[in-house]
Amino acid sequence: MGTTNIVDFARRDEMTDALTELLKTGAQQLIATAVEAELVSYLAQFTGLRTDAGHAAVVRNGHHPARPFQTGIGPVSVRIPKVRSKDGTPVTFRSALVPPYVRRTKTLEAALPWLYLKGISSGEMAPALKVLLGPDAVGLSANTVSRLKRDWANEYEAWKGAELDDEPIVYIWADGVHSGLRGEDDKLCALVIIGVTARGKKRFLAIEDGVRESTQSWREVLLNLKSRGMNAPKLAIGDGAMGFWAAIDEVYPETRHQRCWQHKTMNVLNCLPKLSQPKAKAALHDIWQAETKVDAEKAFDLFIKTYEPKYPKATLCLQKDREELMAFFDFPAQHWQSIRTSNPIESAFATIRHRTKRSKGCLSRDGMLHMMFKLGQCAEQNWRKLRGFDYLAKVITGVTFKDGIETTNPDQITA
Repeated sequence: MGTTNIVDFARRDEMTDALTELLKTGAQQLIATAVEAELVSYLAQFTGLRTDAGHAAVVRNGHHPARPFQTGIGPVSVRIPKVRSKDGTPVTFRSALVPPYVRRTKTLEAALPWLYLKGISSGEMAPALKVLLGPDAVGLSANTVSRLKRDWANEYEAWKGAELDDEPIVYIWADGVHSGLRGEDDKLCALVIIGVTARGKKRFLAIEDGVRESTQSWREVLLNLKSRGMNAPKLAIGDGAMGFWAAIDEVYPETRHQRCWQHKTMNVLNCLPKLSQPKAKAALHDIWQAETKVDAEKAFDLFIKTYEPKYPKATLCLQKDREELMAFFDFPAQHWQSIRTSNPIESAFATIRHRTKRSKGCLSRDGMLHMMFKLGQCAEQNWRKLRGFDYLAKVITGVTFKDGIETTNPDQITA
């Protein structure tokens, strides 16, 4: 008789996990105990009610049929007790822990749209969650995910109306984020504004649907922010191809402008032949990386003299925003890295384009806008405070800075 050390598993086609099964059993017993405690508390209010024969008027009456309840460790079977009244008074026991018609935990409901947000399409949600929760996971259809996503709309509307007068806003970054949404006459352009508070915390101030970054669209966004209590920022950062600048001059005329050096560099280089671009890029870096405004002006003039004879279009593109490109020199040097470009918006919405491709163009304009809002919230949680945020108070109070260094008031020297 031969011997073998191969063990034949009866259910080798399914993955079993003894620890998970133990947790499910414990969870089921814990839920049953908690529901029984709720029932005892519910029946206590009817202790004084008696029938003519002296018996309790409200008593237990078995259980409802067991139903699966989806949790983070998989489906758990739940049986809810029933009660009845002997004197005809209508009574119904409803568990606060497991409400009627609820088939999954709130954390799992929150996970469904979050998984969709991160790239799992509605049609793939059920297979994905079966891998996470086990093969018995049910009730996770595309319609269920769509219904849960409607909560985003309510959150978005509440966020749009929230007051902004809790902290002063010092800097704002503005840009239009084009989603690439298909199936529409005009592609969705979300008008996005990020602000930094006096404590150095970055936060989204606006994510709204616009029409090709027009002045009217930006005016509506800024007027809405003003009506919600936002003060006039000290500096606004953005690229030059927007109606934003005309709008902010109307709504917040005291706010200074700073053009994004990253966008300006790309625009200037596009006007030059490829062979000349590496050298021109280094010359542009010499401008915005200069230690003082005087050095930056010299490098600026040198660039104009070098490239104007052959490439007047490139020098005109740079020269038309000269004053706005140099504004950052009048603010603390610790903030230069952040206020020279609109990178906070660009980096926060880098995942938008990836998620748009994943959705295969099936979203509506509102759905895409709500997705941008939720993705923005996810990004906002990982943002760090602005470098040198302790200087923001000085910017708010109007302290003068020259080449990034605080200047001394002559009156203080005399005193």
